[in-house]
Amino acid sequence: MHAEEHGTRDCEVTEGEARAEVERLLSDIRFHATERQRAILRYLAERHFGGHDDGVKAYSIAIDVLGRSSSFEPSLDPIVRIEVSRLRSAVANYYEAFRQPDCVSIDLPKGKYVVVFSKTAADEPAQSGEVVESGEQESEQAYCATPVNTVTSQVGRVTQPKKWITALSSAAMLCAALSAAIAGWLYTRPVFTTRPAVSVIITAPDRRLEAEAILTHDMLITALTQFQTLTVTSQDRATGSASPPLRVQPGRSYRIDMKYYGDNGDRSVWWQIVDSGSGDLLKAGLEKVDGDGKSPQAVSGELVAELSRRFATSRGVINSIEIRHNAIGALGNACILRAEYELDDGGPYDVVGTSGCLEQMVAAEPSNADAAATLSRVLLAKVEGVVPEETVTRSLMLANRAVSLAPASDRAQIALMMAQFAAGRIQTAISAGNRALALNPNNPDATAKLAMVLFAAGYWQAAAGMAEASAKSVDVVPHDALLVLALDAYRRGNWSEASLIAEQVNCSDFVVRALRAASLGQLGSDAAAERLVQLRSRNPDFESNFRNLIADRRYQQTLVASMEEGLRKAGAHLSSEGLASAF
Repeated sequence: MHAEEHGTRDCEVTEGEARAEVERLLSDIRFHATERQRAILRYLAERHFGGHDDGVKAYSIAIDVLGRSSSFEPSLDPIVRIEVSRLRSAVANYYEAFRQPDCVSIDLPKGKYVVVFSKTAADEPAQSGEVVESGEQESEQAYCATPVNTVTSQVGRVTQPKKWITALSSAAMLCAALSAAIAGWLYTRPVFTTRPAVSVIITAPDRRLEAEAILTHDMLITALTQFQTLTVTSQDRATGSASPPLRVQPGRSYRIDMKYYGDNGDRSVWWQIVDSGSGDLLKAGLEKVDGDGKSPQAVSGELVAELSRRFATSRGVINSIEIRHNAIGALGNACILRAEYELDDGGPYDVVGTSGCLEQMVAAEPSNADAAATLSRVLLAKVEGVVPEETVTRSLMLANRAVSLAPASDRAQIALMMAQFAAGRIQTAISAGNRALALNPNNPDATAKLAMVLFAAGYWQAAAGMAEASAKSVDVVPHDALLVLALDAYRRGNWSEASLIAEQVNCSDFVVRALRAASLGQLGSDAAAERLVQLRSRNPDFESNFRNLIADRRYQQTLVASMEEGLRKAGAHLSSEGLASAF
């Protein structure tokens, strides 16, 4: 019998078919992607339809889709890489589960930011050859479970293999499979990353300023260690430990070279960050303060505040590089940094993906204070609306454990502040926030989160002042700082300022989306309807569930009532039950 060829063939996809598949995928509730990831997919598709088949730059995605400023640097901020990687996984998982034959599918190849549309049509199933045995002929239908290039039919006598040969063959196959499984586990088990090691060197070209340079160096060392995101060392090395099941990946080592200058009363520090392993220059900059009428210690304090924020915050230069270089599934420091990144930049749907690695860390290293503190915050952030009591209880337990393990950690105190706030213990939360600031006065995230707690408690002026302080001298303003400033402007009836600031905050937060629509509604702007549509698309039931969605923020009732008023003016149909008097 002659051989018959069967397989698959790639079919060309028209633009109409491709556009239809994009809309179908985005509207399918089984497609699990965040709002930002959906926006990226639509953007890449439109650029594809516009003829950009060679891909899109990360800078363009950051500016056009994610709302980053023109100073965005893809090499330092990994947000585009992270979001596209997650989008790629979401698309692949969807088609793996729900792909239909002879239908268009979407792929996002690794290596560049581009979408590819394809359609695979299966040929008719192959006929098996005739099987001849004991002089009797018997034909049967055979189907290929996976695509093949050629299936050849053969005619011949089938003989029964001896039993001992079959048993030996099965045992060999079992051993091979077991060996492969063990090797695969050894290779794929989680990698435990450690904090990066950082050495600091400062020189003063003008010998008259050497004493000031040494003072600045010593104060900076103290400030960097207060952040506890870096391992400050006098040598270019890194150390770390982990439980036996984890593969330890030594942390990277960086050198911060600085030069201290004086110009009349002004003082400035030129700095550069160098990868100690490769010698590559990663980033450079200049910080300058006015020294007129100030003591050398005061001048050094201002410089150190700016430099430490630049280097050591979760969104600072060094940790942004760490996020970009570490695998998404890595445990240890990479997991904690990624979780803190999402806690500040994302919403409930974004932080869910970080809880898995944190749960693994807490199980593997119960004494890891950073993991316990970060997981405590993630558990609360995963819920939009009223947080279940059992979640609050576990969050408090983890935060208290972190504080007992590392009482001098601002991370632990921040976690305790947020857990106490979720439990309704506002004054206790404020006390924990003040302890966090005392431990690390240069941490803008601690300042911003305490500002949010103070704002909810009605200490509006103090909250706004802390939010403004948190927004100074940092590359990326903390989410909570911007939100406090936007809410305070709204509270004061400055709808235009509230709208302007709210537009600068990421849109993964329900309150931000609601505030945008409410501000424009109060202004009577035609754009309010568009913002309301966006709010409904992400939260279809918000009009009947508004109070529940915003309950966890514990805002004053007058503010909540004013937001409801603005949403109604935007066109929302909210229940009037429990409505407080507006401003």
